[in-house]
Amino acid sequence: MSSSPASQHFTVTHTSHPQHAFKGFLLAASGLLLFACMDSSTKYLAHHFNVPFVVAMRYITQCFLMFVVLAPRHSNRLIKTQRTGLVIVRAVSLSFASLFVGLALQRMPLAETTAINFLAPMLVVLLASPLLGERIGTLGWVAAIGGFMGVLLIARPGGGLDTFGILFALLGVLANTSYQILSRVLASSEKTITLLFYTALVGSICFGLALPWFWEHKTPTNLELVLFLVMGVSGGLGHYLFTFAFRFAPASLLAPVNYLQLLWAALLGWLIFDSTPDHLSILGMLIVAASGLLIAFKSTRT
Repeated sequence: MSSSPASQHFTVTHTSHPQHAFKGFLLAASGLLLFACMDSSTKYLAHHFNVPFVVAMRYITQCFLMFVVLAPRHSNRLIKTQRTGLVIVRAVSLSFASLFVGLALQRMPLAETTAINFLAPMLVVLLASPLLGERIGTLGWVAAIGGFMGVLLIARPGGGLDTFGILFALLGVLANTSYQILSRVLASSEKTITLLFYTALVGSICFGLALPWFWEHKTPTNLELVLFLVMGVSGGLGHYLFTFAFRFAPASLLAPVNYLQLLWAALLGWLIFDSTPDHLSILGMLIVAASGLLIAFKSTRT
């Protein structure tokens, strides 16, 4: 998200029930934990298989689950679009983001990769003015500049991170930014379930066609087969839970919850990969999270 949950609140029309806000928080937090689990599985598998193959398995599993679970009840809603071209471009953007983040995870720790990926919402703030006519304002500029400073602390020279890993993470940010901008553009005309389905379908087609060139004819172990399944299920279920959370809580309340993914990523990186960020990287992550909270606060005032 990787999936980027930070964009999901642009594509959901919610019914706000203040008494259920805590339920919305729990659903969103659970979805973010699943995204971190998906990235952890991706990182592990990327050390044993080609990244395009790993990403293909994620999308194919997710698409299969959507067909099995949702198609019998929502067949027309899954495929009917108003602006099909933009829907496909949005899905392709997420496919590229998944590829680049997978390549970054292959070379860098989980927490640092996740933190750099959170540059995307800040770039959206800067691009929303020229592309969408939205006002940036002082808080938006402060948040965007602070976010860049935080990422510089994480990806600083001499910080020990792989140079190509940082490059792939930044390319993932650009693809993710395109995905989020298009999410805003399509929010008024497309259903959330349709957008989710097309991302899974397009990802399955793109990476499925590439499989003959990237499949190494290795037989996965039982653990690897389980992780492939976990990767697809956690991605699909994570999106579902995060989207479902907006039935119980407004976007302004849930936007700051996105940054729990940084906590989950740091915790899983420590538990699974024995990777602990250094002090400057932790400071950078805190700055990125604080900048994201400023953007969330700004969204409640506009």
